[in-house]
Amino acid sequence: MSFGKPDSGERHPAGDETAPPPVFDATITPHRSLGQDGFRLVMTLVCLASVAASIPFIVLGAWPVAGFFGLDALALFIAFRVNFSAARAFERIVVTPLEVVLRKVSHHGREAVWRSNPAWTKLERKTDEDYGLLHLSLVSRGQSVAVAAALSPGEREGFANALGAALASARRGGDRGAA
Repeated sequence: MSFGKPDSGERHPAGDETAPPPVFDATITPHRSLGQDGFRLVMTLVCLASVAASIPFIVLGAWPVAGFFGLDALALFIAFRVNFSAARAFERIVVTPLEVVLRKVSHHGREAVWRSNPAWTKLERKTDEDYGLLHLSLVSRGQSVAVAAALSPGEREGFANALGAALASARRGGDRGAA
């Protein structure tokens, strides 16, 4: 997750080269604690354990049990692949003095874009005393859209503070000190 810095590799969300630079540019991706190397290691260990555990059953003549060990390893492999597929989803929010653009892309590649004027946009927070910031939404002209759902409550609080400062900066005309 990165927030508060413009992405240097992408154009302004409106595609206009003369538009003011972003005050805030953040991309939020779901956290995955296991990378490709960890996945390979876990799957190797599971396969080795399945083979080692199935050998006594094969020797005793209960060879169908070995197939069930294989099915367990296959089910774990499929579950990891689905998890890695879901990690392709992301949210990108760009705040300029002229507009707020929230772009949500699902893991299937479906895109939803929400645009608003920063002068009319506010952050709505739902906080729990024990757990912190549970829900964060951008609200403008009666429309509300959830943001930063992939973040933990602590991360969401830091994101909300940075985004709130960026919205205030955009309302003042885009001074770059808030991001």
